[in-house]
Amino acid sequence: MEEDLNVTYLIFGGHVELHKYRYLYFVFTVYILIICSNSTIVYLIWNHQDLHEPMYIFIAALLLNSVLFTTNIYPKLLVDFLSEKQIISHQACLVQFYMFYTLADSEFLLLAAMAYDRYVSICKPLQYPTIMTKKAIIILLALSWLLPACHHVGLAILTANQKLCRFTLKIIFCSNSIYSLFCVPSRAVSIYGVVCFLNVVVFPVVFILFTYTRILIICYHSSGEVRKKAAQTCVPHLLVLVNYFILILYGLITARIESDIPNTARLVMTLQIVLYNPLFNPIIYGNDRNLYTPQEVVLSRQNELMIFRIRISFTGPVC
Repeated sequence: MEEDLNVTYLIFGGHVELHKYRYLYFVFTVYILIICSNSTIVYLIWNHQDLHEPMYIFIAALLLNSVLFTTNIYPKLLVDFLSEKQIISHQACLVQFYMFYTLADSEFLLLAAMAYDRYVSICKPLQYPTIMTKKAIIILLALSWLLPACHHVGLAILTANQKLCRFTLKIIFCSNSIYSLFCVPSRAVSIYGVVCFLNVVVFPVVFILFTYTRILIICYHSSGEVRKKAAQTCVPHLLVLVNYFILILYGLITARIESDIPNTARLVMTLQIVLYNPLFNPIIYGNDRNLYTPQEVVLSRQNELMIFRIRISFTGPVC
């Protein structure tokens, strides 16, 4: 800890022999790659009027969220890799902590909104235009960002009011590992954290699993064309969800457990939390050929609705 004009500084102790790892300049390259790949797809969706459909709007929001998420971590991470001392002020750490969990949890809610869109599209195709209106999309997007932001304001305030007796974090950016610095473990922080985790992680994941279970049941009783269409739109979402949930769960567990994990192993695993998904998302969603041939989107939607109309006319409502 250093005291300078009453500012408390925290030390990032998760870095390992940085003088031997100057090749970690690759962090800058990865950050630029993340920005370019995600921004390119967002631009394609924004630039083509035919792609202004709920599914693609939610994809653009998800990728934009990834850009904000990495921007919260990577610039400071790069500065630390190039510095002799890896420190951060307590106030800046709280801001990074708040933004990290707000944006991380927003991804789960955006994935839940995407799952709802797919559910309505496949289960209620004739009602899809009246349910997924512009107003509904705006509400879902607003909730996806505002709900985690409001939840974590209280958590950040509770954390800021705790007295610190230790000043060295075992990781390379501010997360809930900051709780280990408290002089006395805070029950209020723990309970509030569990409430936040349930509301903006567990419940959205349960909702996503429920919607995709219903979709799978419908697809099982449908034609091969319907199953193929559902797989093309649902499988990428499930891959992103599983990958992200495992990484976030790992981050929460390791930050809470006071274990003697080697610093190198801890560094590698921590980097995966902020590396995999921002790079994984553009690859998954960038494989949609409609992003590059947007004129086919409208025709594809018309064909999809026609298939469902035929199916419903013979089988009746499915959901």
